[in-house]
Amino acid sequence: MKTKEDKKNGLQSHDVIVMNFSGVYELEKIPHNNNYKWLDCRHLSGTDSYCDEEGKDALKRIISPYPVQGIHFIDSGNYHYITKFWTDKINEPFVLVVFDHHPDMQPSLFEDILSCGSWVKDVLDSNANCRKVIIVGASEKLIHAVPHGYEGKVHFYSDHDLNREESWKRFSHELISNPVYISIDKDVLSPEYAITNWDQGSMNLKELEELLHIIIRQHPVLGIDVCGEFKPNANLTENLKDATIDGHINRALLHLLKG
Repeated sequence: MKTKEDKKNGLQSHDVIVMNFSGVYELEKIPHNNNYKWLDCRHLSGTDSYCDEEGKDALKRIISPYPVQGIHFIDSGNYHYITKFWTDKINEPFVLVVFDHHPDMQPSLFEDILSCGSWVKDVLDSNANCRKVIIVGASEKLIHAVPHGYEGKVHFYSDHDLNREESWKRFSHELISNPVYISIDKDVLSPEYAITNWDQGSMNLKELEELLHIIIRQHPVLGIDVCGEFKPNANLTENLKDATIDGHINRALLHLLKG
């Protein structure tokens, strides 16, 4: 149960935004009611994995009426770059905390085109309000491939670090005083807990919830997004099985994050 201090420091809005690209959230039975604002993105082109200028302009128009505060579901990891558009709305210094098995800091293969694998680097390069990025649960191999020059602004906790008690203690004191924006890609979880379309880490749901609780208890939270849904295919039985698993994780995260 949250304390008064938790409520003061935690998420300031309970609004839930559902960005519907693939129809996956309907399979997961996220409700259509006044507590959930569904944004139809199924008609957009130039947005899957890479976001061209037309897709960027369309997505910014779609989210423009909505504040950064709240919980935003942004479909599969192919759309994780949308976190950049939400954090572009923040007009004060903040720390970006990313739960992801991938650092998402590789230069884009196509010049000036945002991608799901480059968006964290793009945030650091373009958003002066982002004072630090903390990436939790990334592959050690992928961490070593991050371009040089960001050592002072990016702090990593690899999936192996999470097995060490001293890493948890360091994490709990990492954020200092800035408000945070939290971005969760469910591929940080092991396949036992989530079904995604990317290779996955080793974190379990309890570990993810405990780390989120540390943040929410101690720091003002400006907004949160969640991605890492499975990709629906032609096999309805398989889709419904995967939807049950991912839907369970989303409900658990909503219960924790909304309080």
